[in-house]
Amino acid sequence: MAKNTICLWYDKDAEAAARFYADTFPGSMVRAVHRAPGDYPGGKEGDVLTVEFTVAGIPCLGLNGGPVFTHNEAFSFQIATDDQEETDRYWNAIVGNGDQESACGWCKDKWGISWQITPRVLTDALAAGGGEAKRAFDAMMTMTKIDVAAIEAARRR
Repeated sequence: MAKNTICLWYDKDAEAAARFYADTFPGSMVRAVHRAPGDYPGGKEGDVLTVEFTVAGIPCLGLNGGPVFTHNEAFSFQIATDDQEETDRYWNAIVGNGDQESACGWCKDKWGISWQITPRVLTDALAAGGGEAKRAFDAMMTMTKIDVAAIEAARRR
């Protein structure tokens, strides 16, 4: 296990979530599934207790801790994309799996984890500062999924 690992609390579906992430994002995999050696508040002996996985190279541990805690937007994965095709692929995978859209490139998976699907053209525009950043920001504020062509057009105005 890595020295620093993100621990994500799930009700009972850590393995399903980890497998979805591994199937969706390059550089992702399920490394190990550990079963509970005894009964615990969120489950029984033999149930999946933890899952070691990576999401786009980030080491994570999924903990099936029961329904006590839920996720919110204070934590999100931000996935940088190179073009509209890649943006669409990740957005559609998350939203199309029973999940929900939000604003400005944010969406939430069916386990409650928030994702920012962020084209590099947007982060580059914001980093440029000045009028270019303001135009790109204003365009982004009208979007759910980020439209790469619209951000590029806003940068050029």
